[in-house]
Amino acid sequence: MINGIVEAQNLTMTYGSNLIQANLNFTINRGDVFVIMGGSGCGKSTLLKHMIGLFQPAEGDILFQGQSYFSATSEKQLEMRKRWGVTYQGGALFSDKSLAENIALPLEQYTSLGRRSIRELARYKLSLVGLAGFEDYYPSQISGGMAKRAGLARAIALDPEILFFDEPSAGLDPLSARRLDELILQLRDSTGATIVIVTHELASIFAIGNNGVYLDAETKTQLDTGSPSDMLNHSRHNTVRAFLSRGEYSGESAKGAEPQPLHADRRAGV
Repeated sequence: MINGIVEAQNLTMTYGSNLIQANLNFTINRGDVFVIMGGSGCGKSTLLKHMIGLFQPAEGDILFQGQSYFSATSEKQLEMRKRWGVTYQGGALFSDKSLAENIALPLEQYTSLGRRSIRELARYKLSLVGLAGFEDYYPSQISGGMAKRAGLARAIALDPEILFFDEPSAGLDPLSARRLDELILQLRDSTGATIVIVTHELASIFAIGNNGVYLDAETKTQLDTGSPSDMLNHSRHNTVRAFLSRGEYSGESAKGAEPQPLHADRRAGV
């Protein structure tokens, strides 16, 4: 029985003999905005790289719709990757290509569409992320926030079932970060894609996350999984509750009143 669109089963990650995380077990359901969270150096981006097949697990497995990526044939792995979209911190755009040409790359590689159809589809994808009219601009001619949105347009070029984000709000001002959060939710709702996001931004975690996993750098394993609000209010681990409350949870509330999520204005840093 397939319990979710993505499942980590007893996953252990290492760099050589250096253990990063061990015994990770979580399920990502279709339509989730799943947040990979934890302190600096806990292995959040490393987990994302395992999930998109860049790194091989030391132990355990990751299943996509019930099938292991790592034990699949190379042909099947390619079919899986076509159903994923990946965005990177800086957008990872090719500087010598226009925005439309950047978005066209996966369409040229993985579809049989003609040049005109690809151009029209690239224009449409850019319009979905608020960049209509910027088709012929180059990455050097746009802002950092616009570059992130252009990277997102390229990630959705093939209508992926799963979108992976690595620190999408990094380097953005609070207003731009909030707009990007809203865009991510809009794309989830309009395309039906499942979202997996690495972030340490509490504003984003509470604004868009409905499921997630907390990785602990000290114990080198997950401490909790579930919705961020449930983890804040009900986690058995003080470390998790302190992280999600910016340290305002001291552990004493376990004996009394439960800590509550931060107010929206405080989460946004304004």
